[in-house]
Amino acid sequence: MSLSHLIPPFLGILGLVAAFRIYKLVMQYETGNEKVTRIAEAIHEGAMVFMRREYKMLGAFSAVLVILLLFMLGVKTAFAFVVGAGASALAGYIGMFSATQANVRTTTAAHEKGASEALSIAFFGGSIMGLSVAALGLLGLGTLYLFFGGDPETAHAIHGFGMGASTVALFSRVGGGIFTKSADVGADLVGKIEAGIPEDDPRNPGVIADNVGDNVGDVAGMGSDIFESYCGAMIATIAIASTMTVDVLDPLGQQADLMFLPLALASLGLICSVMGILLVRKYSAKSPEVALRIGTISATIIFIITSLILIKLIGVSAAVWGAVLSGAVGGIIIGLVTEYYTAGKPVIQIAKSGETGPATVMIAGLAIGMQSVVIPILTICAIIFASSSLVGLYGVGIAAVGMLATVGITMAIDAYGPVADNAGGIAEMGGLGAETREITDSLDELGNTTAAIGKGFAIGAAALAALAIITAYVETVAANIPDFALSLNNPHVLIGLFIGGILPFLIASITMTAVGDAAFDMIKEIRRQFREIPGLMEGTAEPDSARCVDIATTAALKKMILPGVIAVSAPMVVGFVLDAEALGGMLGGALLACVLLALMMANAGGAWDNAKKHIEKGNFGGKGSDVHKAAVVGDTVGDPFKDTSGPSMNILINVMAIVSLVIAPLLS
Repeated sequence: MSLSHLIPPFLGILGLVAAFRIYKLVMQYETGNEKVTRIAEAIHEGAMVFMRREYKMLGAFSAVLVILLLFMLGVKTAFAFVVGAGASALAGYIGMFSATQANVRTTTAAHEKGASEALSIAFFGGSIMGLSVAALGLLGLGTLYLFFGGDPETAHAIHGFGMGASTVALFSRVGGGIFTKSADVGADLVGKIEAGIPEDDPRNPGVIADNVGDNVGDVAGMGSDIFESYCGAMIATIAIASTMTVDVLDPLGQQADLMFLPLALASLGLICSVMGILLVRKYSAKSPEVALRIGTISATIIFIITSLILIKLIGVSAAVWGAVLSGAVGGIIIGLVTEYYTAGKPVIQIAKSGETGPATVMIAGLAIGMQSVVIPILTICAIIFASSSLVGLYGVGIAAVGMLATVGITMAIDAYGPVADNAGGIAEMGGLGAETREITDSLDELGNTTAAIGKGFAIGAAALAALAIITAYVETVAANIPDFALSLNNPHVLIGLFIGGILPFLIASITMTAVGDAAFDMIKEIRRQFREIPGLMEGTAEPDSARCVDIATTAALKKMILPGVIAVSAPMVVGFVLDAEALGGMLGGALLACVLLALMMANAGGAWDNAKKHIEKGNFGGKGSDVHKAAVVGDTVGDPFKDTSGPSMNILINVMAIVSLVIAPLLS
């Protein structure tokens, strides 16, 4: 074991220390008056109740998988699964806890000190999530690598870490997405459309659940999503390096160095992320948008430059740096394209289409979503071509690592969004006035854009990470089955392709239906409370918000089981009932369908959301107009698109890919 192998877990510990220091800094700010504090406590408690109940169910499901892994692949793989699941769950819990502490402090800072201070607190709240994701990934994976990852003979055991992280991510993302959108749709349809009251009005029984949902979906859910892609990319690259033959290795470097390089790059990325966070803090007094952009782009540029130095120091071929560069630049391009389609000219086109009713809003949004797929997919193709041309299949994994290395700052900016959104909701419910709401709305608007960019980045990263894992699967199986080949003239491969293609549509249908069913129950409950609680509409009575939180929680926990079972079991069924070739075909079909659906749904949903907000600023008739009502319909459909079904595609393909990689030795 080299001393350099101690660096990733050591930096992981330092990253957690940095996250804790930022948390202590956030906690020094005032929570505000009694009413505001009470509202924030209700949101915090609702989020924690959901997490506790979700993790209990997740623990039972994971226990079954641990037993299976123990008997099928041994103690090391089972132990790695437990570590991966624990690290992912802990990252989500830390992020959720800190975000629900930062939201009220952001509100009070906006009310008492202005936009700059509010931005700092909201961003610091998100930074805790970002640093926790990067640090726990390095600590968990780096520690496992110390014990048995550096030897090609035992490196397979760390694949269990990726499977554990992916399992937690799937449940967190799907469960959180169902919760947040059932609450959001119910609160909006009854509050805005039927009752004619503003968004986040304290009279609406679903508002607290809606604000809880922002955290369970876009903080804990997104954090677990990025965590599993981040770790999956490193695991896949290590696996590819472990299967390299001498003739392939010769121009690139030593096998041990190539296996360790993903962890080294991720360690460097964590340092660059901290630097980016400090830059956001420095420029927060200027435009919030400028500050966030400076932090993100600067962290990536610093990483690109210093990664070349790192690669030279390790002794790996400089051609590998080209693959790192392609992944990092590709991530920026995908983010910018996502920003254009969810915050640029297409949004105005959708808003204008509302002049002729909800049907044209739906048509315009779907068309924009479909169009938005083109450039990101071509970008992914360019990354694959460039990276594989430079260093073969290993380059695909390294490109994924390059895209995800600065996940600390990327996730920080993404998690900033729900903190800012919550701050606006608390300001409205707390009656802090139009001036405070104007500040929180400006932060929230920026948060919607950063969230959309984050989703685009997450999809691109998941696609590359999944492709790297699939490549590792192919290499692992080929090493054990001499005549293994994924050929289109093989009926089993074709069958697998079609099975893989239908699974994303099935999961999307299940999750969309789950949101619809849960929203139906939520709408009935909100209507009941408006009808049966005397004085609620007049503002003289308190709504039963806890009942709405319980409805959303129960629905999310019930509905998240089936997608999880399908994602974990499908590779096993296809691999063991048919063969390794059929499973390879299934992964190829699922990858393409998942990425296409994820991009279309996320971007269409984001565009519908911002089109509604564009109208609410006074354009095309403003709030309450027929155009606004048409846009609300589009936003309601777009909510499960962008926050439930779309994001679940990222994790679906990664779960199926990592399960396939874990069971690969058994297929021979």
